[in-house]
Amino acid sequence: MKKKMSVRISSFLGKFGFWARVKFPALSSEAYLKLQFITRRKMQEKYTRYFLSQPEAPMPNVVNIETINRCNSTCAFCTANIHAEKRPFMQIDMDLYKSIIDQLADWGYRGHLTLYGNNEPLLDKRIVEMHQYAREKLPDSFIFMSTNGLLLNMEKLKAVQPYIDQLIINNYANSYKMHKNIQQIYDYCKAHPEEFEDVEIVIQMRYLQEVLTNRAGSAPNKQATEKVVKETCLLPFTDMWIMPNGKVGLCCCDNYEVTDFGDLNTMTVRECWNGPKMRKVREAIAEGRQNYSFCKHCDFIDAGFRMTLVKHILAGNQEAANRAGGDEKNRLKDRR
Repeated sequence: MKKKMSVRISSFLGKFGFWARVKFPALSSEAYLKLQFITRRKMQEKYTRYFLSQPEAPMPNVVNIETINRCNSTCAFCTANIHAEKRPFMQIDMDLYKSIIDQLADWGYRGHLTLYGNNEPLLDKRIVEMHQYAREKLPDSFIFMSTNGLLLNMEKLKAVQPYIDQLIINNYANSYKMHKNIQQIYDYCKAHPEEFEDVEIVIQMRYLQEVLTNRAGSAPNKQATEKVVKETCLLPFTDMWIMPNGKVGLCCCDNYEVTDFGDLNTMTVRECWNGPKMRKVREAIAEGRQNYSFCKHCDFIDAGFRMTLVKHILAGNQEAANRAGGDEKNRLKDRR
């Protein structure tokens, strides 16, 4: 039986979709968002009701830890690009990082973990060590890494590979073509699949100047309008967002770090996630983003694996939710 390839290329609607995003960026963005909101509305509302009905907030499905708040790309849609970044430089303290991972382990966390936020993780020279620590403490978690690939080579790939389930390489470019180093990685992985049986590598072809969402008004190429968005949002229910200074923010759209739901330097992970401030904002957003000022004009919607994991949870299959996002081989893999 032929082995399934561990590396694949991904792009929404393939080359045609890439061409549409180049030629009609604003139109493509609006059409895509309308489709996503329409098709995901009922499931999102159902999950928020389920979440709030629990006596204690269910564990997060995704823990995002931004270990360094810098990026080396020029993506037009992101406030973390090298021309738009306004945050003071910050790296997470290693003792704080280990404390967060230890707390997740003590909590029995088995969901998704990514050492990534609005940044490029490979800029943190400790990133392999951090992944190794996370894997040792959280053997059953689905650990994925997302990178723009500009600093990636085979040496770095092989260094981090043992500790992750999935590597997402976002190939940001102005044409549908891989960067030279990413092409070399793709060719090597395709020629040596036996070396990458325990990790799924996804190369996403992304348009560098793409128009996406307004990210609560922070996107450089799509500012928020006065339009009020009355949809709910999954992120406060699925994701825990940890910034390098140890603060817990609302979501990935808070690149200016204006939301504050706890400080992990003085509070525990569980206290922040279950705190009254988080409960209050979830209750508000469950009834529509218009009920919380930060989200009022935000048109962000996650069109990725969070909908898949939500479906699994509502179907009573938490284990499948914990492994959502990888291929079947990685979902069933036992790392213990």
